[in-house]
Amino acid sequence: MASNAYDLLLAGALLWLAWQATHAADLFRAVISFIVFGLLMALAWVRLDAPDIALAEAAIGAGVTGALLLSALGRLASAPPEKPGARHRWPSSIAVLTLAGTILVALGAAAWQLPAPGLGEAVSEHMPRAGVDNPVTGVLLNFRAFDTLLEIGVLLLAVVAIWSFGPTPEPLVPAVPSPALPALGRMLWPMFVLATAYLLWRGTHAPGGAFQAGAVLGAGGILVILAGARPWLTGEDNGAWRWLLSLGVITMLLAAVGMALIGQRFFEYPEAAAAGVILLLEVTAALSIAMLLFAAYLNGQPPARWQEYTHP
Repeated sequence: MASNAYDLLLAGALLWLAWQATHAADLFRAVISFIVFGLLMALAWVRLDAPDIALAEAAIGAGVTGALLLSALGRLASAPPEKPGARHRWPSSIAVLTLAGTILVALGAAAWQLPAPGLGEAVSEHMPRAGVDNPVTGVLLNFRAFDTLLEIGVLLLAVVAIWSFGPTPEPLVPAVPSPALPALGRMLWPMFVLATAYLLWRGTHAPGGAFQAGAVLGAGGILVILAGARPWLTGEDNGAWRWLLSLGVITMLLAAVGMALIGQRFFEYPEAAAAGVILLLEVTAALSIAMLLFAAYLNGQPPARWQEYTHP
């Protein structure tokens, strides 16, 4: 009974936060509502026994995306406050609620008709040759590795689009509000690296893996930048940037083509080599995802000299 009450409270909080994030008159309030929504959504995934998705939601949905939104908000010109009631258009709100309710009912009806077992039995049957013990990692980097390749490719295209708008806006790092922030960044950065390595190792047999590890490492890089550090890569190192950003996609393509050259199908690894191939893909994908998320936070192509973009 208490569990059902908790689930209802969590569902109600998610709906309320979603409404606040999309309808709040104050943009800062909307961004904070979105970040809290991501954290509670991670709890919802835990309740649904999906810890891998919960980790990704907390790290990417709430952490990295929240930092991106706050960074964008800080660069927007301040607008005068709206008059009370200016945003309240009841006919349009009722229409939106009606449409959302209809879609929700349709999705619920479709989900109710799905076969209960899903693909769990098929995955369990083929896990002995997956190369890992964690079924999620086995699906993402073995059975459906092509989908993972496309997901990393989408991140790469997003960074290419961001860089196409021009150089990183000035200043990249605002004045540090407190001398404690740089010390905090230096203290936490090794913990981010350690957590990244732990998630990579854990992903072979338990919740974790490349996406979660890459998101944590990327978030650590963003924290260091917020603490006043300057990125070590500059516009003069665009070659190194591009190699690091595309490392995950290139490695996965090489693995797929390599399997085809030895007579296998794309991403069909020999059982004896599956564990080593997946480990290589996980490490390179995690590094690439971390750099992609970090590059997205820069809001543009890196300059030739960071000193021109940061406060002394």
